[in-house]
Amino acid sequence: MNHLWAHCDSTFPPGEPPKGRKTAHREETTHRIVSFLCDKGGVFLCVLCNKLSDVVAVSGRMTVMHRLLFIEDDENIRLALRLALEDEGYEVREAPDGLSGIAEFGEMQPDLVLLDLRLPDISGFDVCRQIRAKSLVPIIMVTAQTDTHDLVAGLEAGADDYITKPVVPKELAARIRAALRRVQLHEGSGVGVPAPSVTRVADVEIRRDLGVVTKAGIEVQLTKTEYRLLCEFADHPGQVLSRDQLLEHVWGYEYLGDSRLVDAHVRRLRVKVEDHPDEPRIIVTARGIGYRLMP
Repeated sequence: MNHLWAHCDSTFPPGEPPKGRKTAHREETTHRIVSFLCDKGGVFLCVLCNKLSDVVAVSGRMTVMHRLLFIEDDENIRLALRLALEDEGYEVREAPDGLSGIAEFGEMQPDLVLLDLRLPDISGFDVCRQIRAKSLVPIIMVTAQTDTHDLVAGLEAGADDYITKPVVPKELAARIRAALRRVQLHEGSGVGVPAPSVTRVADVEIRRDLGVVTKAGIEVQLTKTEYRLLCEFADHPGQVLSRDQLLEHVWGYEYLGDSRLVDAHVRRLRVKVEDHPDEPRIIVTARGIGYRLMP
């Protein structure tokens, strides 16, 4: 297992370290690395915030150790994927059913949730709705179901992505990295081409400075993925965007993903911004290619 270090930009504070503990420190670029050792093993504490570290050293670099929650009733699947994801550098906690998963979510506040839709107590859809009511954390559905109805229902409940069983660990890890990268970009300082702070299409208004979308003056509740999708269309008015382009720009997938993921999100987005979703006039289909936003 990778060795953990707390880190900060300051030097070690004056005074002696806590009793019964030894200190070790070194310079890593501009960072001071400090670890405390005690009888129970390593205690890795940030000397600035006095909190336990979630930082892991990988190949001499400092990266955040992301915490994942895996809600799945099949013990063998949980074990196999937990081991695979831990090898990728993630901290993984497990829950065998929906209620314990919701409780575990409240306790650990994970960076991402992997959620089976078929659970023994309550459905994964209900779990997704309850988590989404509390948090915008990325949720990836892990399911044996390939029915489009289940896919749409999961996305409507608030999921961001899905992967079908049997799960290929490397593919799942790639999807997780893409989801976490999207969160970092969303929370960043807006790197990239500046976009207009307000975009209007018909009676739909996108307020990017506030991250708010309104229709006829009434706020529309969009998921993060739906919001990114709408902004992608708004950045290319009148231009046909293929499903592959949307997968790459909105989800961060160059070679992964299913076009149904795009179709299902467009369908849900139309329900929220179109007057007549079955006869769309804002986001129209370019048959056999993709979609475009009518200017």
